[in-house]
Amino acid sequence: MELRLKERLGRKFDEEIRFFKGWIDGPKSVGAILPTSAVTARRMASVINPASGLPVLELGPGTGIITKAIIDRGVATENIVSIEYSTDFYQHLKRTIPGVNFINGDAFDLDTTLGDWKDRKFDAVISAIPMLSFPMEKRIALLEDLLDRMPPGRPVVQITYSPVSPIDARPDRFHIRHLDFVVRNIPPAQLWVYSRG
Repeated sequence: MELRLKERLGRKFDEEIRFFKGWIDGPKSVGAILPTSAVTARRMASVINPASGLPVLELGPGTGIITKAIIDRGVATENIVSIEYSTDFYQHLKRTIPGVNFINGDAFDLDTTLGDWKDRKFDAVISAIPMLSFPMEKRIALLEDLLDRMPPGRPVVQITYSPVSPIDARPDRFHIRHLDFVVRNIPPAQLWVYSRG
């Protein structure tokens, strides 16, 4: 029991070091100093409907904590498409979470990045992209592209560390609702849901 705990803590420490190194190397592509907490990851994955039969799109999986929560939610690994911009994180994810469709690419160029998946509909989008690092027009364009790839009413969940939505309201084009404020995250996280219809 004690050995398993030491191994688990060792893996968690390794993930935190990897994440911090990613933040130092590219603060615009990694939005936090530490990985998302398991509590936050589960809350983000809670919006997924595993019975829909549709794949789930994940943006910015980092070290894979949210990916694991999506799997724990009941989504088969082959039904997860996960786009990671950092090549280091991408290679780590491919080694540690087999079966998931990890793509090393740019979420802001989905037609190119998604490749064979570009014409598919997704049940939900779970995003940990550091939206505040990008201009508002780019954030809105990405959100609308994501919503076009989903059935009406299905959610895009976005994590942010700001008290307000990282995407300005456009009530004529999409709906915004606050999902949760997760204190058990470093830093505390705000979760937002965007949808149409």
